[in-house]
Amino acid sequence: MITVDDVRDLAARLPRSSEHLIRDRVKFRVGKIVYVTFSRDETTMGFGFPKEERAALVAAEPATFFLPRESDLRFHWVEARMAALDVPEMRELVTEAWRMCVPKKVYAAYLERLR
Repeated sequence: MITVDDVRDLAARLPRSSEHLIRDRVKFRVGKIVYVTFSRDETTMGFGFPKEERAALVAAEPATFFLPRESDLRFHWVEARMAALDVPEMRELVTEAWRMCVPKKVYAAYLERLR
């Protein structure tokens, strides 16, 4: 099971990432683009994810992942039950959601820093 603090620790190290509290919901953004958000009760996490791959993700693990509400289907977005995620999986999902929001050179520099 992951927590908001687990995500916060990772997001704080991602270049150009910032945390915001909007309508009692924790959100992480790059500029004005939200790449991760949490439900008010912090039981679900929404994150950026390629539209063309999300049906396969949800079908493969329906106990963990689900589609956003209908009005948000136009966005590159998926929801996850936090109790079903472990820290390594969360790191991958959050990093990839962040990668979708930053310029390629920022992501490349981040990868170089990790080596």
